[in-house]
Amino acid sequence: MMKEFRDFAMRGSVVDLAVGVVIGAAFGAIVKSLVDDVLMPPIGLLLGNVDFSNLFLVLKEGATAAPYLSVAAAKAAGAVTLNYGLFINAIVSFLIVAFAIFMVIKNLNRLKKPEPAAAPTTKDCPHCATAIPLAATRCPHCTSQL
Repeated sequence: MMKEFRDFAMRGSVVDLAVGVVIGAAFGAIVKSLVDDVLMPPIGLLLGNVDFSNLFLVLKEGATAAPYLSVAAAKAAGAVTLNYGLFINAIVSFLIVAFAIFMVIKNLNRLKKPEPAAAPTTKDCPHCATAIPLAATRCPHCTSQL
């Protein structure tokens, strides 16, 4: 049983998948930092000092009464919140990841060499224009000599 598991785990596709997951997680962390720390602060500044990570609606107040200054303060008070600012950050992160993957795939497709066209296996009869095998000496449709 252990030998079968080892053989399965060491197959190329499983190892490639594991490497892809690890690199994807690291890329996700980079994109999250890009969105949270680089892109959203200037966008929030342009929109009047808005911190998107602290945009929320209180659905139910907690032990202490509202207003809550941040999502963390609301959660600490036990309030139920709808965190739409974090959702906006997640959407921006997704769009960046999707665009990056699109660019990688686009460049990989450009680097692929097109497969050469297969050699023709038929020719057209000069008399009736029917497709016939290359080795034929007589057209099976019009019976003309080729």
